[in-house]
Amino acid sequence: MHSQSIDLQAADGQHFPTWVAVPEGPPRGAIVVLQEIFGVNPHIRAVTERFAARGYLAVAPALFTRVQPLVELGYSAEDLQAGRALKAAVEQLPAAGVLPDIQAAIDYAHQRSGTKVVAVGFCWGGLLAWRAACTLQGLAGAACYYGGGMTSAEEAARQPRCPVLAHFGRHDQWIPLDGVQAFARAHPDVAVHVYEADHGFNCDQRASYDEASAMAARDRTLAFFDHCLA
Repeated sequence: MHSQSIDLQAADGQHFPTWVAVPEGPPRGAIVVLQEIFGVNPHIRAVTERFAARGYLAVAPALFTRVQPLVELGYSAEDLQAGRALKAAVEQLPAAGVLPDIQAAIDYAHQRSGTKVVAVGFCWGGLLAWRAACTLQGLAGAACYYGGGMTSAEEAARQPRCPVLAHFGRHDQWIPLDGVQAFARAHPDVAVHVYEADHGFNCDQRASYDEASAMAARDRTLAFFDHCLA
């Protein structure tokens, strides 16, 4: 497995760096990894590399580039505040926002791997994975980890074009359980799982990391991807 940063270009001409992790041998599939509000930081790069170690081509586009390039934040209160401000700036971009960047990453992953492509997103990236599943071309499936905002009425009104798996924490103060339950009722075809965990339970660099929940969600996600990529 080897990894590196490359430059991709969206259809509207926007350039943005993308972390690419390449497996040894032919890829068994391709995965677009959509970042949290902390940028393509060491954790997100590690996620891509773990997927590559399992035989997938994994790519993580830097989705803050349109408002600020080369963002890599940690998990302090100051970093959280900075990440929220960057997310707000991206959400205020005209029309499609960063969806063209995600589409370019999907297209690259397909061309580079010669396989089907799925997406996985965490926190803000979970929301973006949901939007991508509902609006973009070329995805065979999407896994959303504690997608902040995806349970809102506006987002829940969207209809996915591919299979979707969603993971939520029962004790997530940012995503109330009643909203998760309403989302699940609105989308009976989406596989919604709730864990005895808090927001960010998958990130082993955060205080909210919960190993049991992270491993259960990982196993479900890998099985889901195997089905979507078959």
